[in-house]
Amino acid sequence: MESILKQQLEQLVSNGTYSLLRGTLHGIEKEGLRVDYSGELSQKAHPEGLGSALTNSNITTDFSEALLELITPVFKSPQAAIHFLENLHRFTYSHLGDELIWAGSMPCHIPDAASIPIARFGRSNIGQLKHIYRVGLEHRYGRVMQAIAGIHYNFSLPDEFWRSFQEQQGNTETLQSFRSSSYFKMIRNFRRHSWLLLYLFGASPALCDSFMKGKSHKLQPLHDHTLYLPYATSLRMSDIGYSTNAQSSLHICFNQLSTYIDSLDKAIHTSYPPYEKIGVKVDGKYRQLNTAILQIENEYYSDIRPKRVARSGERPLQTLRKNGVEYLEVRNTDINPFLPVGIDIQQALFFDSFLISCLLMSDEDLCPTECRMVNDNLHSVTIRGREPGLLLATPKGEVELTEAGKALLVQIHMTGELLDHVHETKAYSISVNDQMRKLEDVSQTPSAQVLMALRETGLDYSEWILLKSREHKETFRHSSSSATVLKELAREAQVSLKEQLQIEAGDTLTFDQFLKEYLAR
Repeated sequence: MESILKQQLEQLVSNGTYSLLRGTLHGIEKEGLRVDYSGELSQKAHPEGLGSALTNSNITTDFSEALLELITPVFKSPQAAIHFLENLHRFTYSHLGDELIWAGSMPCHIPDAASIPIARFGRSNIGQLKHIYRVGLEHRYGRVMQAIAGIHYNFSLPDEFWRSFQEQQGNTETLQSFRSSSYFKMIRNFRRHSWLLLYLFGASPALCDSFMKGKSHKLQPLHDHTLYLPYATSLRMSDIGYSTNAQSSLHICFNQLSTYIDSLDKAIHTSYPPYEKIGVKVDGKYRQLNTAILQIENEYYSDIRPKRVARSGERPLQTLRKNGVEYLEVRNTDINPFLPVGIDIQQALFFDSFLISCLLMSDEDLCPTECRMVNDNLHSVTIRGREPGLLLATPKGEVELTEAGKALLVQIHMTGELLDHVHETKAYSISVNDQMRKLEDVSQTPSAQVLMALRETGLDYSEWILLKSREHKETFRHSSSSATVLKELAREAQVSLKEQLQIEAGDTLTFDQFLKEYLAR
């Protein structure tokens, strides 16, 4: 594996393709619950000053009306994406009054699931579809699971790179086909090695006991209202967090675009008996969009997704099948409660080195046996990642996590050095070195630091995250912001409100007709 990566890096340098990595594109999506100063979930509507959750491209809501989603534009520089995310937080806080943005991935204290307000998007057909989809999620998985928050890191390489890289590989397919197959190669290697990201950046080893109310579990008490696992890294990504019985039966294939689309398409068109019992429209009210295993493509929970921006009226699988993969969405990132926006530049730079390494590693498909190993490793690392001597499964036999991690970081460091050369910096290799220290000293991991803070302060999870949330708001309140960006965000918010009204006024179909046509696409 190392020789393949090293050889590919050397070829990138020898033919000059490496310089085109300067055009790498980045975007960040960050979720966060709105809470009051006592740490209780907000019951207020999405603030009008933030614009329309339906049409504002920078600020929307996820499952809940209280679950903000802040979205940066695409930038060549990860620093620029994070800087914009900081400005998004400043702008958002200017319209939150006495509310806070929750600083953790696992939710605040939620005494009753019914207190989680489901997001609303107005009277238009597309707005109703978005709301009913979320009502379906409630009926299928419950509201509490949907209150979990995370960060998505969007990554793509420019067409100029793909053309040169295709020539380097001696590939004669269309550029679209080569690009898509290359992104799927990245996905396969990402899935093989993403356990490392959970170890390095997982930041949800504990949660409020209200999250597990009425559920059987094997978590241990830490304080009066805090549950945890002593070696957990990311309970958010474990079967305690995003897990579904229906989806566990899916065998989504990540080897090629065509098989990925076909397997997802099958899930969208295969009715699931337990969902049939829920019903679709009962007593005149929709409970879900349909009874399929997946109502729509976005319901599939995955730690990474191939994506393409869909045109108006197109469904995601339609545009993927027609135009191929445009970028990757990395979805396994916890919010780091120690950081004001939950992620920092060091982590973003490491992601770049990691993802490009995944492109340049082995091109082998994932067989069913290795897929099981991948899933077993991910499960082990989420709940036991910091356990001394933890073993991971590989096709060549078991290996200790620290040994496998160090070997992997040695390879990623080579990619980091190349990116240093591209960008005339040392920041990429430094970011890899910083991760090596976490393997040498487990106490440096965010998950270990969270547990250390909970023990040292004696605070429950919700109390401590509330404290960090207040600190972060003060950080933004006392830091400088870009007046130009804030003015543009305000303008876009107002424009989005007008756009929502135009969409609502332009509807000509009943919702029943609209839904029938949408699902038939």
